[in-house]
Amino acid sequence: MLLVILIAALAAGGWWGYSWWTEGRFLESTDDAYIQADQVEVSPKVTGYVDQVLVQDNADVKAGDVLVKIDASDYQAALEQAQAQKTSAEADLVRSQAEHDRSETMVDQAEAQVESAQSKADFAQSQVDRYAPLVKTGAATAEQMAQMTSTRDESAAQVKVAQTQLASSKAAVATAEAAIGQAKAGVVQAEAQLRRAQLDIDHTTVRAAIDGKIGDRSVQKGQLVQNGTQLMTIVPMTDLYLAANFKETQLADMKVGQDVTLEVDALPGQELHGKIESFSPGTGARFALLGSQNATGNFTKIVQRVPVRISIKTSPEVMARLIPGMSVTATVDTRTGDAQ
Repeated sequence: MLLVILIAALAAGGWWGYSWWTEGRFLESTDDAYIQADQVEVSPKVTGYVDQVLVQDNADVKAGDVLVKIDASDYQAALEQAQAQKTSAEADLVRSQAEHDRSETMVDQAEAQVESAQSKADFAQSQVDRYAPLVKTGAATAEQMAQMTSTRDESAAQVKVAQTQLASSKAAVATAEAAIGQAKAGVVQAEAQLRRAQLDIDHTTVRAAIDGKIGDRSVQKGQLVQNGTQLMTIVPMTDLYLAANFKETQLADMKVGQDVTLEVDALPGQELHGKIESFSPGTGARFALLGSQNATGNFTKIVQRVPVRISIKTSPEVMARLIPGMSVTATVDTRTGDAQ
C-alpha cells in the first residue's frame, strides 16, 4: 500500500514537474485584474436649472444624442442683447464712414478754395508789381497803387484763411478715420459677444460625446447645476479592456503583444483571450493618492504590483455580458508575441 502511494506521489510529482517545465514556467498569472473602460463624465458648460432629463439609468446612447436640457431663458435674453449691441455697433460704423466721406468732401472743397485764393493773390501781386514802375513815371497814381496793394493784402489774407480751413478739414478726416477704426473694433467685439451668447444657448443642450451606456446618473429636473457639475457617466461598452496588476517579480519575460488567457468570474467555465497592450510607467503605489513613505526606521519591503493593460478579444455577444469592475484571472504566455 505504501509502495502504491509512493509510486502515485512520484508519478504526480513527475507529471507536475514535466508540466511546469514544458509550460508552467512560461506562464505568469494574477487574479488582481479588473475589467475597465475609459468612461466619460457628462458635465454642462453653462450654469442653470435643468429643464429636461431625456435619458434613464443604464440607457444606451449614441454620440450626439440629447441627454439634458437646461433652461435657456436667461441665455436667450443675453443673445438678444448681444444682437442689439451688434446692430448698434454696425450703425456706429456706418455713421463714422459717412462722417469720413463728408470730411473728405470738405477737404476737396478746401483745396479748391486754397487754389482759388492763391490764384487771386498771385494776380493781385502781379498787379502791384506792374503798377509800381508806372507810379514812378507818373503813368499811374499813388491812389491806384494803394488800391492794388490793399487788394493784394486781402488776397493774401484769404489764402491764409483757406489754408486754415484746409488744415481743419484734414484734421477732421484723421478724426473720422480713427472713429472708423474704433467703430470696426466695436463691431468685432459685438460679433464675438454674439457668438459667445449663441454658444451659451447651444450649450444648454447637453449631448453625448461618445457611444455607450448611461451610469451614475445624478441629475434631476429642476436641479440647479453649475458649469462642470457631473450629471452622469457614459461607459463605452464596446471598448472594454483589462487592467491586471502583476507583481514586479513576474515582469521579467512579459512584453507587449504576448497572448493572455482570461477567466472572468462572472462567466465560469468560459475562456476569453487578449493581448498585452502596455505597461504602466509606475507601480500602483506610485500613483496612489497617499503614497507610502519609507523613511529610515520604518521600512518594510513589499513586492510592488505594476498595472498592465490587456486588450479583450471576444465576440460581441460575450462582450455585451462584460461590465467594468468585473474580476478576472489573467494568465500571460511569455512564449508568444515579441518573446518568440
